[in-house]
Amino acid sequence: MLKELGVLASVLTMAVAVGDVKAQDEWCRSKWGPNDEIGAANHLTPQLAQAAAKLVKTGKSYPLAIETSHKSAAYGPRTWSLLVVQPGQAGGTTFGPNKGSYNDDIIMGWVGIGSQIDGLGHFGIDNVYYNCNKSSDFAKIDGLTKLGVEKIPPFVTRGVVLDMTAYYGTDIVKEGTAFNRKEIDEQAARQGIEIRKGDVVLFHTGWAQLERTDTPRFLAGEPGLGKEGAAYLAEKGVVAVGADQYGLEVIPFEKGAGVFEVHQTLLARHGVYILEGMNTAPLVADKAWEFMFVLGIARITGSVQALINPVAIR
Repeated sequence: MLKELGVLASVLTMAVAVGDVKAQDEWCRSKWGPNDEIGAANHLTPQLAQAAAKLVKTGKSYPLAIETSHKSAAYGPRTWSLLVVQPGQAGGTTFGPNKGSYNDDIIMGWVGIGSQIDGLGHFGIDNVYYNCNKSSDFAKIDGLTKLGVEKIPPFVTRGVVLDMTAYYGTDIVKEGTAFNRKEIDEQAARQGIEIRKGDVVLFHTGWAQLERTDTPRFLAGEPGLGKEGAAYLAEKGVVAVGADQYGLEVIPFEKGAGVFEVHQTLLARHGVYILEGMNTAPLVADKAWEFMFVLGIARITGSVQALINPVAIR
């Protein structure tokens, strides 16, 4: 009898263990299937592109990137440098009877500087990434074998910007200020806009002003999206969330939140892309609350992130 009870206990223990593993895996599974590598970009459709095109009334376009250079403030240990070279042209040598000459350039630096998109292979939870991809299986030194930015389709959809400086009544929202569902809904209502499935949502905090004028403060913290706000936007079916900061989420982190847990919520749990270093001030100055958002990403095989210059057209 004791032997049978021991066997039963072992079976129950194994069943509980299997159940725990299954429960742990549930959070990372894509609703678009086991082979999905593009996450919330699945929401993008030709119909959304057509609807976004109807938002264009003036034809004015807004480059949403900031300039990137060796002076760019970057989250450590990221660095950046650019070399311009003239191969085979030492001493002013030219080519052919037409005396051709040319310049080439070499970038030596981290991709996660300036205006960038975080791909789904950027941030995980305990070495597990979007759609249950384990780091040991796909993160190789010469590039990701899954979730690389080359998989991201073009974004042609509706974009909206929420002016959080107006919400808080200040030119620069204070570091450590988190905006969650309440703040998002209230500011959207003030601007007369609704956040919809397939949207790209941008936040304007004024923080970008500090990049060159007060770099230490710019990098020490920031206002930003909170944990609840990230989950809320993901539930609404947005494709990407961005802001005029280097890290999107609020720093210092909210009480009870982990380190860069907003990144985990958006990227790993929901497949929602993150856009950092967005130039939102011109949109806010024109009260361009909704617009056609267009983004084509350099298809660098296996890249985790990409330097970007999205365009808003209204």
